[in-house]
Amino acid sequence: MNNNRQVQPPPPAISLGDVYYTIFRHKWKIVLTSLLGLAAAAAIYYVKAPPYASQAELLIKYVPASTQGSIEGDTQKVIVPDPYGENVLNSEIRILTSLDVAEEAASNFGPATILAKVGGGSRVNAAAGFIRGNLQAEPADDTHSSVIVITLKHPDPKIVQPLLQAVINAYLQKHYEIHSAGGQFEDAMTMEQSELSVRLNATEQQLADLKNKFNIISLEDSQKDLAAQLSKVDDEILNAKAELSADEAAIKQPSTKQSPGLESTNRIPAAIPENQIDAYTDICASLDSFRKKEQEYLVQGFTRSNSLLQGIDEQILVNENEKSALEKEYPQIVGVAPIATSAGSATMSATTDPRMQIAQIIELKAKIQSWEAQLASLQTQATNLNDLAPTITQLQLTESILAANYQNLSESLERYHIDEQLDTGKTPNIRPVQDPSSPVRDWKKVCKAMAMAAVGGIFGGVAWAFLIEMFLDRSVKHPNEVERRLKLPLFVSIPDVNRNGYARLTRAAERRQLAFNGSAAGVEKTNGNGNVVSLEQNPSLQLFHRALRDRLILYFEVKGFAHKPKLVAVTGTGHGTGVSTVASGLAASLSEIGDGNVLLVDMNLENGAAQQFYKGKACCGVDVVLAKETKKNALVGENLYVVNGNTESEGQSQALPKRFTALVPKLKASDYDYIIFDMPIISPMSVTSHLARFMDITLLVVESEKTGREAVEQANTWLSEVGATVGVVLNKTRQYVPKGLHQ
Repeated sequence: MNNNRQVQPPPPAISLGDVYYTIFRHKWKIVLTSLLGLAAAAAIYYVKAPPYASQAELLIKYVPASTQGSIEGDTQKVIVPDPYGENVLNSEIRILTSLDVAEEAASNFGPATILAKVGGGSRVNAAAGFIRGNLQAEPADDTHSSVIVITLKHPDPKIVQPLLQAVINAYLQKHYEIHSAGGQFEDAMTMEQSELSVRLNATEQQLADLKNKFNIISLEDSQKDLAAQLSKVDDEILNAKAELSADEAAIKQPSTKQSPGLESTNRIPAAIPENQIDAYTDICASLDSFRKKEQEYLVQGFTRSNSLLQGIDEQILVNENEKSALEKEYPQIVGVAPIATSAGSATMSATTDPRMQIAQIIELKAKIQSWEAQLASLQTQATNLNDLAPTITQLQLTESILAANYQNLSESLERYHIDEQLDTGKTPNIRPVQDPSSPVRDWKKVCKAMAMAAVGGIFGGVAWAFLIEMFLDRSVKHPNEVERRLKLPLFVSIPDVNRNGYARLTRAAERRQLAFNGSAAGVEKTNGNGNVVSLEQNPSLQLFHRALRDRLILYFEVKGFAHKPKLVAVTGTGHGTGVSTVASGLAASLSEIGDGNVLLVDMNLENGAAQQFYKGKACCGVDVVLAKETKKNALVGENLYVVNGNTESEGQSQALPKRFTALVPKLKASDYDYIIFDMPIISPMSVTSHLARFMDITLLVVESEKTGREAVEQANTWLSEVGATVGVVLNKTRQYVPKGLHQ
């Protein structure tokens, strides 16, 4: 047996069905709060109308801050602290929104006019406070923009536009006083120009000293010249090495022995034809020429797979084969044939004297050594120039930035002088981009407040509904709560037939009577004692009583209860929960199946299940149904018997609960299939909890939306203490969720 049982995750605290149930159950609360939110939004629209607003834009022409540089080793850092003038714009915004500007504008415009529709008297400080509270200045949204957007709000559309112009005029006056008082603006610009000039001269001097030290006129030209010299010397070295290799190979070839003391001669032996000597000379010259070309192509980067090199290799192979053939045929031709020079000229060696050849080799080696020394010197110069290039480039960049800043500052100072001479205005660095616009209402904040009020009404109603459902209302409301919260098995959920669409069916049926002993519905019968008997039932409940019957039968089959009779108790936690209706309906449904008999025992003193069959008149006691000769007096329907467990029977006045223990063996020995007990409600004083231990199952009837969860838990505790098995019947449930969402 596998003991590794999978642990199921706990169900969520609230499911989607709970959300639907809560919303539709409290839909009228949500609708009410939503209407209140909409009413509040409408009130905001009509009561709190937004003020009128006027907007203007000013362009602030500022001088970019000077570049600060520092030399660290061979590099220079260039720092531009405020390239887009953000500090300048923030400073101007602070001036524009200052109290001095507001007081100046209020004094010039008139505080009484400003506060006419606002209230607050005619004081300048009150008008200035109003201006500051309704004035907004901020940079434009464009990136790196030097424009300030100014907005002023006022309830009077006739005042807002000229008042904004008055604020701008006061700001321009204040700006001039701060930046130009006593020539301070001009002095600051002149001082900045001087500082830039000093820094520019110092950078130029540093750059000139660095170039003079390394004999550099132009960095680019110097780099190109060094590259050309390196390439030329490298080619000379390669050519000399090729010539040296040819001479060393020539001196190693065998030559004719000369007699001591005799001069070298180029006389051709008679045995060698003259045309063969010429052919051998031409082959040697061609072979030397092809080898030089091969070296040149290799130096230039050609690979052996190149078609040019492959063609040269083929020619070299052909010439070497021809040369080898002549040397094999005329061995003495090696000593008498002229050798072509490595320079590619057509002249041949003037002599085959080894001393002359050795001298030529020594000369070539000296040239190669000199050129290699020159190549090393050039490489050192190139390395130094490459190391110096970043410093020179950085100094040139700094020089260009300082020169551009100096030029801009000079132009600004020149424009300032021209504007001052022409008297075009006291603030030449400020230009209006947009004059104060016509007054318009700013609905943004009002619309936002209206939306918040409307949405707040909806969500407030939803929150109210969930507050009631989850915290304030502690009753059992729908079937999910029985199994998920109370942890009790739910046998059936019976709707409230007076609602949920069943009321119309109930009124139309007018409480039709069930057939009794084959008679038509609605016909009253009498039992053996002459008591009036009726099977009055609400037809709308028959479906649910039968569902409870089927669920109960399935429960007994699963549990393996094969004995008869099966004892079933029906009880509740309060009056009016429908215990007697459920008990009588269950008994009537059980009597419809099989050939066995069903006994319904009414344990209530009044208004119990028996009264639904006897219309309030006295009925038989339990002793009647235990005796075969009197059993038929309790018959109210086919296979259905009903008795009252608390009435006098055969002269005995003792109540059934007091002698129930003695009656249990008799009841279990009877021929009934099911015995249904309509028990009193559970309480510390009732006998239900004491009698429940004799039952096969106790059905606890819970009234939806009225029976509290605490009451159900307490009743379950009392029943569990005596070993009773408890099942729940949720009665009078209401369907709030539409059918389309209910499933």
